[in-house]
Amino acid sequence: MTEKILIVEDDTKLLTLIREYLASQGYEVTGETRGDRAPDRILTEEPDLVILDLMLPGLDGLSVLRRVRAGFRAPVLILTAREDDMDQVAGLEAGADDYVKKPVVPRVLLARVRAVLRRKQPMLKMPSAPEEGPESLRFERLFIEKQAMRVRLDGKEVALSTSEFDLLWYLADNAGKTISREELYLELKGHDYDGLDRGIDLSVSRLRKKMGDDTRSPFRIKTVWGKGYLFVPDAWGTP
Repeated sequence: MTEKILIVEDDTKLLTLIREYLASQGYEVTGETRGDRAPDRILTEEPDLVILDLMLPGLDGLSVLRRVRAGFRAPVLILTAREDDMDQVAGLEAGADDYVKKPVVPRVLLARVRAVLRRKQPMLKMPSAPEEGPESLRFERLFIEKQAMRVRLDGKEVALSTSEFDLLWYLADNAGKTISREELYLELKGHDYDGLDRGIDLSVSRLRKKMGDDTRSPFRIKTVWGKGYLFVPDAWGTP
């Protein structure tokens, strides 16, 4: 099945360039130039991936993302022209899965597109109830179901973005083992860690907050200095 991509970008030249390039790689690609029309199109068309610029007429990209995230399960890549971390942080906080800096390098964008689609495709449909099995993990008060992208802590569902869920699942699936940043970038983002990208660190920080960890002295998802991150399997017992 051909995967569908919706590009929301007001620079028509860049939109055409990305659309033609991704179409040449076998994707079905459509475009939208206005932010105020984007939410309806995203929720109605339900593409497999949205590539979203942050500076848009009518409605900015962050507002678009916040409006659709609760009802849109597929991944979102944001495009940012800023050199600092502000746009990346804001986009990831709003539920984006990854980001690509402008000027866009087509082969870099393609690598990011392939990476998020590869790991999201099996997870897009949510069954009506969680099931025990090889695709689920339980740590006393914590239950994680991969196929449904569902997380329950103390019986209450925890709302995670797709990138946060992927990170939690990978760490939990390797519980008790320290996972390096290099491994996390290769597994979750599909590219090498460049020593500067803070995407994984930001996702860990947000994940700790949502999972009730102590952000100043985390005990559930620990930082092992100089090595990486550690999911502690026995830290999910009696509060």
